[in-house]
Amino acid sequence: MTKRDGIASDHLLTQAAATPQDELVAGLSGTPESIPPQALLAQVLDRANLRRALKQVRQNKGAPGLDGMTVEALPDYLRHHWPEIREQLEVGCYCPQPVKRVEIEKADGKKRPLDIPTVLDRFIQQAIAQVVSAQWEPHFNTHSYGFRPKRSAHQAVRAVQAHIQAGFNWVVDMDLGFPLKPGQSLTSMGYAQPGGGTSSVREVPPSG
Repeated sequence: MTKRDGIASDHLLTQAAATPQDELVAGLSGTPESIPPQALLAQVLDRANLRRALKQVRQNKGAPGLDGMTVEALPDYLRHHWPEIREQLEVGCYCPQPVKRVEIEKADGKKRPLDIPTVLDRFIQQAIAQVVSAQWEPHFNTHSYGFRPKRSAHQAVRAVQAHIQAGFNWVVDMDLGFPLKPGQSLTSMGYAQPGGGTSSVREVPPSG
């Protein structure tokens, strides 16, 4: 955003964008300390972390992936197969299953593609995410609100309202896309180039 003529009110900005007491304050300075991969893997495979991951996946529910396994069937499957899966993760030969591609209809009549991993892969992803998020989450930008624990769209709206009241009235809206082909990953590309996204710049009309 850019600012109109006038003096911004720090009080209004602070008041409108204030974080409620029950929401996390994020955006600490610095970067997390480097942790050896084996130490991170040990945290991922920790029994308490795995129990949390299983509980979260079951709470999330969701449709089965390509293998047809339901969330309800996952605990029994893990009881019989976890030692083998754990060994594959430890030696680095575990291979996630292909995702199931479905299309969800949007309000404008268009369809949005959605990839559904198997419940086993969702369980492993959740276990990894819990460890990685704990390391990196506190260091994200304090003005970032999307897809973060204890952060919400309501906070983002309050921040925008505060900026408008403070005299900022230009908005840059960007949606970045990555031209990945089926079966291709960011790792296989070596890097990702934004493509297929949209952007716009518009002025917010003065209120009053």
